[in-house]
Amino acid sequence: MGVTGRAGDIILLAVRNEAYEVNFAMNALRSHELLHRRSSRLLIVDVQEKLVAALEEREQDRLLEACRLLCEGARLMGVPVTATEQYPQGLGSTVDGLTEFVGERLAKKRFSAFECTEWPPAAEVTDDRFQIVVAGMETHICVLQTVLDLLAAGYHTYVVIDSVASRGGIDHGVALERMANSGAAIATAESVLFEWCETAEASEFKQLSELIKTRPE
Repeated sequence: MGVTGRAGDIILLAVRNEAYEVNFAMNALRSHELLHRRSSRLLIVDVQEKLVAALEEREQDRLLEACRLLCEGARLMGVPVTATEQYPQGLGSTVDGLTEFVGERLAKKRFSAFECTEWPPAAEVTDDRFQIVVAGMETHICVLQTVLDLLAAGYHTYVVIDSVASRGGIDHGVALERMANSGAAIATAESVLFEWCETAEASEFKQLSELIKTRPE
């Protein structure tokens, strides 16, 4: 059973402080709001064939391009990638353009993806990865419920605004506002990648720059 209440908060703070001490030792002034590659995971929620097909073509292109960019950047920076699939027997598999980047694909029926990942509460992580970057669909259903569960479990949670989608614009917008008001950070795919890279002196910077240059206008 996990520790709850003030004791749990103290433990969670200690875990986070230890992670930041390791990850940001070379730059003591770096904001705790910024992502770090050694503290992060990328979670791709339900970017499946039939769900994607229900979007308008322009939305499909936007979502898939941004999700692929995130996955390519995660692989470049050594960030683990997990994908979930909502009832894949009926809704199909993760789209082909993303499967090459995914370490594991987890089938689920519950709308929230948190339970099927089997990740512990953030206070109990053993690999210092307490920052979760979330992309996928639909924003107002599976993404929303996943993000709220991640926040409740103590994770620093980042929603990538150009890498999430819903069939309806109102649903999408309200869900983004609700997640932000609940404590999730709203980011873009490029901002995530450059936070993971951190400096132009990083060995991956040139490759990252090339990825960005290939993006459509």
